[in-house]
Amino acid sequence: MLLKNHLIEVFKKASSENNILLKENIVLKWVHRFGIDSLNDLLIHTPAPREYQLEEENQEQTLLIDEVDEEENQEQTLLIDEVDEEENQEQTLLIDEVDEEENQEQTLLIDEVDEEENQEQIKLELSKTVENIEEAKRQSKCLETSSGNGIFSKDQNSNNVKQLTDNQNLPLPNIKNLRKWINNDKKAS
Repeated sequence: MLLKNHLIEVFKKASSENNILLKENIVLKWVHRFGIDSLNDLLIHTPAPREYQLEEENQEQTLLIDEVDEEENQEQTLLIDEVDEEENQEQTLLIDEVDEEENQEQTLLIDEVDEEENQEQIKLELSKTVENIEEAKRQSKCLETSSGNGIFSKDQNSNNVKQLTDNQNLPLPNIKNLRKWINNDKKAS
């Protein structure tokens, strides 16, 4: 009996260590010594089925844990993505608002500058127009004074005075009398 107990213990130890060669060696010794019919006694005393059962349970638990972890990771990833997307949208909105405000300010500044330039240009044009009007007035006064001086001046001959007054009030000729008018005008000049 001592040998049976010793072989059972060694077989248990080999099973726990998962040493297949040692287990086969013990099974061969058992069958050789006690016969094949008593092999069930060796296998009944060994915790191998229990260990296999525990190992299967551990694998199932590991698979379940992995599935749960994967689901949690997916949920966390989705939540992180949603939060990131919301933050990106908020940042985009803020950037758009700032850009729009800057564009409005720039547009207002450009409009103000354009308006000031337009007002300055209008003032320049008005001042040129006023100068032109004043120049025209001066020229007309000079013509009036020169024509007035020409009439009353002793140095100018009477033909120039007559020509000046005739040029201002030239009559339009009748088409029938056009040749006569042209010939008379040639003689007078």
